[in-house]
Amino acid sequence: METTRTTEAAQASTNPFPKIISVDDHTVEPPGVWRDRLPAKYRDTGPRIVRAPLKEMTFLGGRFAPVMGGPGDDGPIGDWWVYEDLHRPLTRLDTAVGYDRDEIRLEIITYEQMRPGSYDVPQRLADMDVNHVQSALCFPTFPRFCGQTFTEAKDRELGLLGVKAYNDWMVEEWCGPAAHGRLVPLTLVPLWDPELAAAEVRRNAARGVRAVAFSEIPPHLGLPSVHTDDWDPFLAACDETGTVIAMHIGSSSKMPSTSADAPPAVGSTITFANCCFSMVDWLMSGKFERFPNLKVMYAEGQIGWIPYILERADVVWEENRGWGGVADKVHRPPSELFAGHVYGCFFDDAFGLRNLDDIGVPNVLYETDYPHSDSTWPKSREVGEAQMGHLDADVVERIVRGNAIELLGLTKDGLWPGPGGPR
Repeated sequence: METTRTTEAAQASTNPFPKIISVDDHTVEPPGVWRDRLPAKYRDTGPRIVRAPLKEMTFLGGRFAPVMGGPGDDGPIGDWWVYEDLHRPLTRLDTAVGYDRDEIRLEIITYEQMRPGSYDVPQRLADMDVNHVQSALCFPTFPRFCGQTFTEAKDRELGLLGVKAYNDWMVEEWCGPAAHGRLVPLTLVPLWDPELAAAEVRRNAARGVRAVAFSEIPPHLGLPSVHTDDWDPFLAACDETGTVIAMHIGSSSKMPSTSADAPPAVGSTITFANCCFSMVDWLMSGKFERFPNLKVMYAEGQIGWIPYILERADVVWEENRGWGGVADKVHRPPSELFAGHVYGCFFDDAFGLRNLDDIGVPNVLYETDYPHSDSTWPKSREVGEAQMGHLDADVVERIVRGNAIELLGLTKDGLWPGPGGPR
């Protein structure tokens, strides 16, 4: 793949490469997100930053296991998010851009050792400029990709306040006036209560939010599957408000792996697997027929695997309808449902782009994954030109920005029109 990223775009079109709208970047929350927004009685128990040593940290079999030290313990010093029993350190993998790939290791860091664009809006916009990116939708870090941190918390009242505090920060500050409409809000919901989740979707939709994070495989979090009716209040709210359900790899808190001792490289190669399983769940759930305006997207899942899964799903739907358990709720071929409801997201997938006709141009979105270790920053434009050089200019325009504008309700210029949008 490295040759793909560095190959000269000999076939590139003479048309200028469109300004990128990235549908999967990440924010590292500043230390005051919850401290500044929670009621006073929770400021010592809600999420907060503590500087402490690291005793040990492993990432094997898809499981991240850090151990925080105490006063007097040896070990590298870093910043930790502390919340109830959770001790979660900031690591180099949270913000790796700007480092040589051979220098990126699983190590603890402080905010001072972090690229400022990870958490500071003006610095983020500057890094977006360097990378030919106009606008970006950002997933969380400490709450995890769909708010699992709050879902797992014991105190539900505090958990709900934590979700709302994050959303207020996301809408009012991260995507606030200083962002000039270039940062697009992605909010969280209290996953433990679909009625509360629906209310939070509507609260944020009223202030211009059109994307909400959700788990790729909810049962991995101890939550109902999409085959039940439990999620219907939440799905109805998304359907009614035009809110896109965004699912990031790892949003089930269970990254794909093969064994408890498999190195991270194994899981990193097959990160798309949960997206694959999740998409089949949704296509066979009947939800797209019950909620006709529902849209889902898979962040960082890449796209090369999609054609075969659609082919297989259609065969199963057609040939196994007698015993497959979906004939009474899935009335159209899964590939048709995909075309109207599902979006795949990629940042480096030359194979998928060679098979674009079997995926569908309207169903593909582009991303840069800033500031993670997989990110194509600061060469996302060059990577895109190399991989899309064989495509017509109008197709490149749709993939790089047009589809995102339509899906996320952005202005024709690619900006978020909400409270923090252009004036």
